[in-house]
Order: sequence, then structure tokens, then C-alpha cells
Amino acid sequence: MGLIIKSLHYVHPDNTELFHDLNFILNDGEKAALVGINGAGKSTLLRLLSRQLELTSGEIIHSEIPWYVPQHLGEYDGCSVAQVLGADKKLRALQAILNGDTDALHFTALDDDWEIENKVKQVLEKWDLGKIDENRLLGSLSGGQKTKVFLAAMDMNSPDLILLDEPSNHLDIKTRMKLYAMIRQKKSTMLIVSHDRTLLNLMNKTLELSEKGIETFGGNFDFYQQKKQEQVSALRARLNEQSKTLKISEKKASDMAGHRAQQESRSAAMSGSIPRIIAGGLKNKAERSTARMLNAHEEKIASLLHNMEETKAQIQEYEVLKIDITNPEPNPGSLLIDMANINFKYSDRLLWNNLSFQLKSGERVQIQGENGSGKTTLLKIITRELPPVEGSYHSAAFSYFYLDQDYSMINPKRSVYEQIEEYNKRGLDEQELKEILVRCQFTPADFDKRCAGLSGGERMKLSLACLLVSNQAPDLLILDEPTNNLDIKSLEVLTLAVKNFRGTLLVISHDDYFIDEIGIDYRISLT
Repeated sequence: MGLIIKSLHYVHPDNTELFHDLNFILNDGEKAALVGINGAGKSTLLRLLSRQLELTSGEIIHSEIPWYVPQHLGEYDGCSVAQVLGADKKLRALQAILNGDTDALHFTALDDDWEIENKVKQVLEKWDLGKIDENRLLGSLSGGQKTKVFLAAMDMNSPDLILLDEPSNHLDIKTRMKLYAMIRQKKSTMLIVSHDRTLLNLMNKTLELSEKGIETFGGNFDFYQQKKQEQVSALRARLNEQSKTLKISEKKASDMAGHRAQQESRSAAMSGSIPRIIAGGLKNKAERSTARMLNAHEEKIASLLHNMEETKAQIQEYEVLKIDITNPEPNPGSLLIDMANINFKYSDRLLWNNLSFQLKSGERVQIQGENGSGKTTLLKIITRELPPVEGSYHSAAFSYFYLDQDYSMINPKRSVYEQIEEYNKRGLDEQELKEILVRCQFTPADFDKRCAGLSGGERMKLSLACLLVSNQAPDLLILDEPTNNLDIKSLEVLTLAVKNFRGTLLVISHDDYFIDEIGIDYRISLT
């Protein structure tokens, strides 16, 4: 049966309407990406489909309750690994039977699944969780490990209908490859929310969620982007035609106004040669006719201007916002960082094997490694937040700008305007700061909004706005998983900004598409 949504309507508990008359169909075996800007309601829609939220009205039809993996897994911290796998009851029953308890309830719970222990072991080992006991609570695991447990559970249970919300977040490259392979192989019906463009391109349908509803595109994400670009081209052509029509209408209105002035002049000249009552009637008739025509042109001009504003708004909705990061003075080839045989220790474990590398001005470098390999720790050593426990680190004096996945440079207690004002080292006045915020797609209504309520994309754009006003062209731009909490449109904004940055770049990211787009000279692999 797949998944059928009919006239879905949802109103938040605060009486804010989020969805009105949503309709779409996923046929058996179809794999669809659900895309849309942050705040469109993608995660909320998945929760409605998984029955975690109650519909206001409408109908959801599916053959079985969906297998749902949410973006944030903290609500499961009190569950054991075995519970998430759906194996806890069988494991307890098996253990009771092996201990000599022949109660029929245990045999019913086990359901002849005598290989349950081996199944659990195999699926955990597949997802590199072999050293984790099945009784361990999820609250003691890292974000990546929690996600792996849920992916292992999918492998073990093989559900027919799967809902995934940002499943590749927190996963290293190796595990992402396993996720991609599993999605290719499974015959299940899937609906996936993600900013991972490699994952989105595995889908055979794309659903765009917006305030207008859901629009269906019959292809993967690349196909969807191509269609959106065609829409932008059509809108630009429309705007060009509207502009031409406006110029013609303005010219006609101008000519008519001039003609009206000539008429009044001629009427004044004629008034002395014909009876006054006749001259007055002719004058009034001519003025009324001219006024009607002039009013008609003015209404047409007003309508054209309104339509042009609507077209521009649609173009802005589809186009990628361009925020240029200020570039430092070029100094190609000069040595910024020189690390020799460095190491760091957590508890009694050394992270690396005598790590050595040099970073020169203008280079673009990716730091890569599996979860727990110390990528963020290395960045903290580079910025001198942490000292290495072994080896030597020498560097030239350099300025840097650090963007992490939470954009933690943003103070949640400040308003949007207070945040940009804090970084205003250029001494720009209030109006100039607000113009920059508007350019970065913040409305005047956003200026007093608390940063704690901003989405990932809004935090990213505000961070770049702060960099614009800081009077600091950083020698080194450091990115630590900056794409994890962004919607697709915000990710494109960041990608373009980083791509155009001509300074030195250090980046940690598991997003291959992002890495390919921004361009990398070489990689530092941590093992």
C-alpha cells in the first residue's frame, strides 16, 4: 500500500496552523526525500505520520505503523540497546529457558527464535557496535552510536515503511557508506528528511514542503534542483517581460499627461473664439476622457509593479543568498602552522601516532577520521585552547574565525541585533547594521528576536553577518561539521560563501558533496 496522505490538517497546541490540506502518495517501494526550509514542518510531519502527534483532521493510510528514526534521540536515553533493537523480551526469555525455567510464557515470547543472540551480535558488529553490551542504556552512547543502534534495528526488523529524520548526522564517512548501501538494497517504502545531498540523490522522488503545501517532483535531488533552476529562469524571463511592459505603460502615461496639458492650452485659446458654454462642454468632455485613460494606465502601472514585486520575491525564494566573507591579504605559501610528532591523551589513551603536518597560507585542508579519532581536539590544539601532551607546535601569528555545527559563537541570550552589534568592530551605525541583516534575509521583525529561537540556517547567516561587520578578514577559516543543522537552502548559502573565500581553510565534515563543492587541496587523516 505504501503511504497515502489525504487532506492532512495540523494546528499546534498554541493554535498556530502549520499544515492545511496536505495530500501526497508514496507507492510501495518508493523512496522519497522531504525537503523544505527550516521551519516548514518537515520533522513535525514525520512525527504526525509516525503517530507521535495527533492530527487535527485528515487521514493517514498505511499498511503498518512506520519505523521512525527521529533526528534527536535523547528521548530514548533510558532505553537499552536491546529494547531499541526490539530483542529485549526474546533475549530475557531465552536466558530464562537456558537457566532451566520452562514456563510456557518464555517459549511464547521467544517464538522459536533460538538464534536471537547471534542475530543481535551480527547486526551490532555490522554497524561497528560489537563492543557495546545489549543491556547498555542509550544515554551512555555518543550521538553517532545512538544513530547506529537505530540503523542496526532497521536491519534487524526489516520494516516495510521507514521514516528517517537526518539519519546521517553524527555519522563518519565509513558509516555513511553503510547507510547509503542499506538504503539502496532495501525494498521498503521510505520518506527521508536530510541535508545530505548524496543521500537525497538515492531517492526516486522529491517532495517539497512549503507554506503552499507539498509539490511533488518525480526524481532525485539533482533532478529537483534542475527543475527549480528552470523555474528561476522562467521567472527571470517573466520579470524581463514585465519590466518591458512597465516601461511602455509609463511612456504612454507620460505622453498622455503631456497631451492633456496641450489640450488644456488649446482649450484656453479656443475659449475666446466660440461661445463660452460650448467651449466649456468640449473642455469638460476632453478632460474626462483623458482622465479616464490616464487613470487606466496608472492602475495598469500599479498592477505591473505589484506583479513584479511578487516575481522578485519568488526569484529570491529559489535563488541562493550570496554572503561574501572578507578575504585576507594574499600571502601564498607562507607557513602558518608547523606540527611535529604531536599527540593528545584522553584518560590513558593516546589519540594519534606522532601526528605531523604543515599548513601554508591559502591551502584548503580537510581533517578526516572516524568518530572519536580526535578531529575537534586537533582544532582546539591549533587554536591553542588545548596544549599537546607530546610533540611541538609552532605557528605564525594568525587570525581565525571558527564555525562549529551549533554556531556557538551566537549568544542565545542576545537579540539578533544585539548579536551583530557585539561584533561591530567597523563602527557601522545602526541603519548600516540593519541593512546588512536585511541583506542576510532577516526582516525588521527579526531584529528583536532572541537568538535562542533561531534555526540552524538563521544562526549560520547571523554568524556570517557578524564576520562581515567584525573588520576582521580571517587568515584561517575553521569549520567543524558546519552543515549538520542546516536545511538545503542554508547549506547552499554556506557552500557558496566558503567556496568564494580565498583565505586558508581547515574543515571537518562528513558531507562529501559539501567537500567536493568547496574544493580541498589535501586531507589530514587521523587514525
